Amino acid sequence: MRSEAAAARQSRRPGYKAAAGVFAVGMMGTTLPTPLYGLYRQQIGFSELIVTVVFAVYAVGVITALLVAGGFSDVLGRRPMLLWALALSGLSAVCFLFEGGLPLLYTGRVLSGFSAGLLSGTATATVLDLAPPGLRARAGLAATAANMGGLGLGPLVSGILAQYAPWPLVLPFVVHLGLLAVAVAVTFLLPETVHRSGPRPPLRPQGMTVPPEVRGVFAPCALAAFAGFSLLGLFTAVAPAFLAQTLGERNLAVTGAVVFCVFCASTGGQLLMGRVGARRALPWGCLVLVLGLLLVGASLLLTSLPVLLAGAVTGGVGQGMAFRAGLTAVSAAAPQEHRGATISAFFVVAYVGISLPVVGVGALAVTLGVRSAGLVFAGCAVLLVAAVGTRVWRHPPRAS
Repeated sequence: MRSEAAAARQSRRPGYKAAAGVFAVGMMGTTLPTPLYGLYRQQIGFSELIVTVVFAVYAVGVITALLVAGGFSDVLGRRPMLLWALALSGLSAVCFLFEGGLPLLYTGRVLSGFSAGLLSGTATATVLDLAPPGLRARAGLAATAANMGGLGLGPLVSGILAQYAPWPLVLPFVVHLGLLAVAVAVTFLLPETVHRSGPRPPLRPQGMTVPPEVRGVFAPCALAAFAGFSLLGLFTAVAPAFLAQTLGERNLAVTGAVVFCVFCASTGGQLLMGRVGARRALPWGCLVLVLGLLLVGASLLLTSLPVLLAGAVTGGVGQGMAFRAGLTAVSAAAPQEHRGATISAFFVVAYVGISLPVVGVGALAVTLGVRSAGLVFAGCAVLLVAAVGTRVWRHPPRAS
């Protein structure tokens, strides 16, 4: 009788869709400052290079969290790690609320990176774990869509609030703190999916943990993720400067909407992946991403906002196809006891791609200007993505 009552209570608990919602709210905070960098530059006074360094500090936080604690949810459980990630996101918002210079900006971005690093692997594994057996593919889409959707909502919400509401550097973070409170309440209701009968293994930083049976799948999928995330990094960190200095567009809501379009298109690309299959979506995603990068470069040459939007949408679709295909293949190949750690390793490679090229653009912008730096980035990224696409076309990912 007790077991039936416990099963009934378990069935009434929130499922994978609620976990995806928590994932989206957490990731939303990581891109919330994107349209606000111009305001911070006016208030504090720093160069475009410092903007990209602030962004890179976030990526360093993500990678550190993934390398140190990427597999902790496999030991401690999914729910405790989700709560830690949401708490770090809240502390990041508090840093931005009381920001008075670069030190708190750096601190807020590092804390945001730690939060995203914990969320990336843990929340993805949670969504997949909570899905019924017949809905695994749909749960995979929910996880990647929550990731990209949350990243897209951050700049859209903060851009609209900063442009049309009072307190542009305060209200976006107050709103996010309210959403985080709701996410924490939902997380307490989520069922725990990690159960151990024996003694708990010691917690140790494990670095890049990729089980031998996954490596044949992991390498090409991670390369495609690296290439796609470099485009996301460009729009997240440097798009406000491109729009203001090259295209003359200074409306913060427009800036947020452009970045939002990239992530929405990424979600659309993930939907397309379900139609074409993971093996074909990897090379096709790289091809579409190349087209998007070419359009981004053309928009800078022509100083055209419509062409930039076309590049954002096209590149986002390609990135989404390749990203979901890679994540689906890697998570399916990973054994249950190492799933969180393997997914975290996949995100490490992706976030290296989102950070290093962006810092390069910032450094080039100091000497060459934003427009020329963007053109150099587009050219280098086209070569990289074309090479990755050729690699996965000739050698599709296969489990070892």
